[in-house]
Amino acid sequence: MAERRALVIDDDRSWQGILGEILEDEGLVVDYASSLEEAHLQLHAKAHRLAVVDLSLDPEDHRNQDGLAVLTAVRRMDPGCTTILLSGFTTVEVTVNVLTSYGAFTVQRKETFRRSQFRQVIRQALASPQIGALAEQPAGDAAVVSTLEEQPPSVSGAALVVEDDAGWRSILKEILEDAGYHVRLCASYGEALGRLRREKFDLAVIDLSLSGETNLHTDLRDLAGEDLEGSRLLVSVRAAGTPAIVVSGITAPEEIERAYQEQGVFAFIEKQSFDRHSFLNSVTEAGIRQSPPGELALLTERERQVLELVGKGMTNKEIAEKLVISTNTVKRHLKAIFEKLNIHTRSAAAAKSVGKNTN
Repeated sequence: MAERRALVIDDDRSWQGILGEILEDEGLVVDYASSLEEAHLQLHAKAHRLAVVDLSLDPEDHRNQDGLAVLTAVRRMDPGCTTILLSGFTTVEVTVNVLTSYGAFTVQRKETFRRSQFRQVIRQALASPQIGALAEQPAGDAAVVSTLEEQPPSVSGAALVVEDDAGWRSILKEILEDAGYHVRLCASYGEALGRLRREKFDLAVIDLSLSGETNLHTDLRDLAGEDLEGSRLLVSVRAAGTPAIVVSGITAPEEIERAYQEQGVFAFIEKQSFDRHSFLNSVTEAGIRQSPPGELALLTERERQVLELVGKGMTNKEIAEKLVISTNTVKRHLKAIFEKLNIHTRSAAAAKSVGKNTN
């Protein structure tokens, strides 16, 4: 049996040691590189089954993104190699780009690194028959379970994310939390269906395919017409009266039409052209539709004035000048608004203000 090799590209020797130990425990022979040039030499010398790549390969410049050039080189020089980006400097935009344009299996963050979780990711990558397939993190993974248990069920401002890829779950969770939602993460149809039966949600974000069989480098239209698990889940979401946004790699027109016409989704967003701001706009608009009538009556007249100015994009200083009050008073009003409307961010407050003006 031919030996399976892994390549670790990281400018930090301590991380090389950590990753190398885990990969060796999984039966891989490990090679190392600390720079883009060294990575090219290793790719020329040998074929690899797996490559773990750091985004920044310059210890003096955290803005360095040579790791992206490494991902490009791997696809060109060693197309049978599956890549994982592991970095402490990833943003949502970089993560989406790495998954959609560079064919990475998944993106992992150093600041939340756990050996047991990373072992699971490695095993999934090695078991994956397709290069660039999106990673599936088991629903029972300790990291995900602990995150869910830390968040008590919420009947207001709660969002359900159903996505079988760990990288995409992380992206969607981050954006939704920025929009003021408490987020429940599910990786499978059965887990999500159970959540829907036990809890009430104000928003659901769902991938159509939850089997882990699709990736962004195959013809996803081939799955059109199949009984996709995400599509089945949308039936239950609609029955619960929860607005749904589909974020999926499936782009067949018939599936998109079916989602709108039969499942009544609020928006359909393709992963290949995912844009953070477009997604956030859809989330905000869906939230406006769901705003309970009369909730702004909880606010005082001054609090409603502050909320309206937040909706216009004004800063605390600008609001203070407009209303002829101090910035500390503005902050106190915002705190009261957040508590009364059960929201946590200015963007969520702005959404409430827009909803008020459109009613």
